[in-house]
Amino acid sequence: QVQLVESGGGLVQAGGSLRLSCAASGGTSSNYGMGWFRQAPGKAREFVSAINWSGGGTVYADSVKGRFSISRDNAKNTVWLRMNNLKPEDTALYYCAASRIPYTVVQTTQYDYWGQGTQVTVSS
Repeated sequence: QVQLVESGGGLVQAGGSLRLSCAASGGTSSNYGMGWFRQAPGKAREFVSAINWSGGGTVYADSVKGRFSISRDNAKNTVWLRMNNLKPEDTALYYCAASRIPYTVVQTTQYDYWGQGTQVTVSS
């Protein structure tokens, strides 16, 4: 069973940067596509970014394109989300997810494992 643990969330001012980390265990890293999602209170879970099994393919939601960057190191069993130029609307609980589909998938239903989430709060 794959287990995911996010870290790196916190409070940051608008325009600042933050890097989230997702540590994985219980599986072979190269077998999984990975993604980041976020959910603000009262809102639906939102796709943020995805990365394929090798790290060579990435996809971003329009709302974060140009500001966020996803990366992975399978040898370290870790996925990161670098967030730059943060905005108050980025405030949410951020989730790391793993899919047995080893490509850049964006649908929540195609992800099989989820972390507990890490809170990101951006003040103005």
